[in-house]
Formats: sequence, C-alpha cells, structure tokens
Amino acid sequence: MNDKPAPSGLPPAVLSLAERLSGFPGVGRKSAMRMALHVLKSPRDFALSLAEALIAVKDRVSFCRTCWTLSEEDPCPICADTNRDHSKICVVEEPGDVIAIERTGGWRGVYHVLGGAISPLDGMGPDEIRIGPLLERLKGAEVREVVIATNPTSEGETTALYIARACQPFKVRVTRIARGIPMGSDLELVDDSTLQQSLDGRTEIR
Repeated sequence: MNDKPAPSGLPPAVLSLAERLSGFPGVGRKSAMRMALHVLKSPRDFALSLAEALIAVKDRVSFCRTCWTLSEEDPCPICADTNRDHSKICVVEEPGDVIAIERTGGWRGVYHVLGGAISPLDGMGPDEIRIGPLLERLKGAEVREVVIATNPTSEGETTALYIARACQPFKVRVTRIARGIPMGSDLELVDDSTLQQSLDGRTEIR
C-alpha cells in the first residue's frame, strides 16, 4: 500500500508555509495557499520583514500585569498615563476590544481584559478568566466605577451578571454599556459611533 501523499505540483516549502498559515483563525486552505504564493512572488525583503515582525511579536509583546491588555511595556501606556481617570475601569473580554473602544476617542478611563467570557460548554468558568485580578484592583479606594463592556452574547451577559454580583462587597458603581450594540455581535466589529453611544448610555447593574 502506497502511503505517500498525492503530488501537488508545488515545492514542499510552499506547501509547508501554506500549512502554517492555515493555522490562523478564519484562514482556510485556499486562502492559506494564496498567501503562501503571494509571499513566494514578493521580494525577499518582504519575507524577511514578515519573519522579523513575527519574531518581534513573540519576543517583545506580553501582558500588562495591571489591566492584562497586550503591550510591549509593563505597565502598558494606558495604565501608565496619569491623565487617564483611574477611578473608572472598563471591563472587556479581549485586547481587541480595548482597541475598538480606544478608536472612539471617548473613553478616558482605564481597562481590565478578562481574556474570555464565562462559557461552561467550552470549559470556561469564572476561574478561567481574570475576574480575580479585577476584584484585587477594587480593594483600593481609587476605583469608583466598573463599566462592563463584555460582548452582547449569552456568554457576555452571563459574565456581566457574575461580575456585577462579585463587585457587590465593594463600594463601586457597576454599569453595563447600553444596548446600541446588537445581540450576538463583537465589539471589534461595531462602528465607532454606535460603540461610543453605548458607552455614553451605560446603565447601572443592580
């Protein structure tokens, strides 16, 4: 029996690159192959700069130990900014949500990135996301408001309610961004105006 793969007509190096690229979320085999062929057709400098960028991401980027967003510095520039309102913490699921909110230019508080949402079906409980570090931040007298900006999904709503209850022992106001964002969507995909209106129209969670 012949176990050798069927010939593709492409060099092994191209196939190997396409296989690596297909590991990216949302990238299928055909898209990965197009990307691999694009790299092949591009100047050598393009491939070198791409490789350098990939290595730099792994070597230089890590988590801010205060808010847990991605940063090359610790604390991150937002947490280190004395002009930000550190009495208000906006709680989001992923670092991409920080980028989305910062793009609106309307939020001058700081952030806390959970690293996901509560989803028992996916094995994600409260201990698997960074709710504990958030509560540690509330032990100081500085924080006055926690704005929950988890995604408007069933998992995001569950997480918001859990955080609201967990914050009850602390003397902080807990609010939820307004419903201008449609259910089931991700903050990263929402337009700036709608996201800003949601922040401005946030409501208190009781």
